[in-house]
Amino acid sequence: MANSLNGQKTEEELWVEFKKTKSLAIRDIFIRQYMPLVKYVAGKLSGGMPSNVDFDDLVSYGQFGLLDAINKYDPDKNVKFKTYAVTRIRGAIYDELRQLDWVPRSIRQKSREIENTIMRLESNLGRPASDAEIAGAMGLSEEEFQRTVMKVSGTSILSLNDVWYSGDNSDRVSIGDTIEAPSSLNPDVIVEREEVRRVIIDAINDLPEKEKMVLVLYYHEDMTFKEIGQVLEVSESRISQLHTKANLRLRAKLTNIRKGII
Repeated sequence: MANSLNGQKTEEELWVEFKKTKSLAIRDIFIRQYMPLVKYVAGKLSGGMPSNVDFDDLVSYGQFGLLDAINKYDPDKNVKFKTYAVTRIRGAIYDELRQLDWVPRSIRQKSREIENTIMRLESNLGRPASDAEIAGAMGLSEEEFQRTVMKVSGTSILSLNDVWYSGDNSDRVSIGDTIEAPSSLNPDVIVEREEVRRVIIDAINDLPEKEKMVLVLYYHEDMTFKEIGQVLEVSESRISQLHTKANLRLRAKLTNIRKGII
């Protein structure tokens, strides 16, 4: 994008200058330019949140992510700032929600029960477990299982910034971080980061097709549940359900894999 942000310099020129000087004036230009992006991400996430989660709070949490993105963005990498910032904004919102412990205990327990059931089943089966198999293992009918999934749908959090740890837990690794691949890291850590990234991508690819498509459209194409529902010709609530099942299944799969490689 070669447009002028301050009437004189292009955005690219400002990024180059900011990287050298860390000018507060330039930072403020970027904050004003990209605040609508924070509100967009917050609005998108608020649709899947319980009613007690306030939109304005999500925006304030997202601002921390925007600041983090501005400070860490490297214009020399072949990644658009908007793409990089969305990941950081979303991650900051999720991080703050986790710290606030906003999920009711009963819902958290039910989510963990589904996840553990999937983890156990898929470890034994060596393939994705069907809804009927998961329901049966939990002593539920399929209808009861689907209702349970809907109950936890607003609390099933998975973002590209979900953290894994490598080695002795001293190094945070996330999909978002792999965009940066900081040159200051030693070669062994870089290899570990790439291994974690590969494992997560493989786990996503092993999901049932519809669940995988929902994750790709939501996290990578940045579409809302309503937009995805229009693409797949199903209701928004059905997309929320698929998203939740994909999240729980992926968490279970990554937990199984983590036990083997980390």
